[in-house]
Amino acid sequence: MSWYDDQMEADLYLINQQLDQYLSMQGEEYDKVTEAMRYAVMNAGKRLRPVLTIEFCRINGGNIHYAIPFACALEMIHCYSLIHDDLPCMDDDDLRRGMPSCHKVYGEAMALLAGDGLLTKAFEVTAKSPLAEEFPALAVRCMAELAFYAGNDGMIGGQVIDLSLEQNDSVFAGLLHKMYNLKTAALIKAACKMGAIIAGANVDQIFLAEEYGEKLGLSFQVIDDILDVTGTEEQLGKPIGSDQKNQKATYVSLSGIDESKQLADFYTNKALELISNYEDSDFLKKLTKDLLERQN
Repeated sequence: MSWYDDQMEADLYLINQQLDQYLSMQGEEYDKVTEAMRYAVMNAGKRLRPVLTIEFCRINGGNIHYAIPFACALEMIHCYSLIHDDLPCMDDDDLRRGMPSCHKVYGEAMALLAGDGLLTKAFEVTAKSPLAEEFPALAVRCMAELAFYAGNDGMIGGQVIDLSLEQNDSVFAGLLHKMYNLKTAALIKAACKMGAIIAGANVDQIFLAEEYGEKLGLSFQVIDDILDVTGTEEQLGKPIGSDQKNQKATYVSLSGIDESKQLADFYTNKALELISNYEDSDFLKKLTKDLLERQN
């Protein structure tokens, strides 16, 4: 394996090991909801957001030991959002990461509770973290960022706009940009900012982390739009053509595949420019480029 693969494997090991501990079964009567939470979280996934938290902590000279609980909390929030996205009242998707969606396995009510449980567990994990014990001011600041970017001014706000775009013929690029900036880029910005904050980065470094996260998040979502048209169910591990089925506006539906690819290139290059401000940024540069070329 390459140095990049080694570092990614090391990060993923730390993340998955800790997630497994946080979501351990306790032998309680209500373990069914924990089982559903584990099903949603431990079923593969790119772990992009937690890796970014760890890496931004690392390149800002911080101790990643403090970052891991916040990285895991962010992944819990991301997975809760996927559970709820797949519900019949939202996108009504039956497949996620190549396996039946949570509500197809555990039922709609239990899936709803599993999502609620993951959101709540995320803040328990951060409140009980080593950072909260030793540097409470930093922990509170990170928790505030996490809540903001996951809430109505972030990811949830983006989902509201997303729902409003269904069967809407008057969508314009500016509204689509705002929706992507909230629904997808918000948690990626949170990942980068939290890593920098935990490391004790200065104001300029934290702003750079946020800007990088925004550009990476926008590129990531544009690629998602493209793959929904060009990919296969086997590649993506989820139904393809769902945007068209739900008559959702996307950059592809507004501008076509070629212009969407150019836009993804633009955002990726902006992210690379920002991260080049760090000397030790080879891993993040490689990750940024790989996300542009991804097939799932």
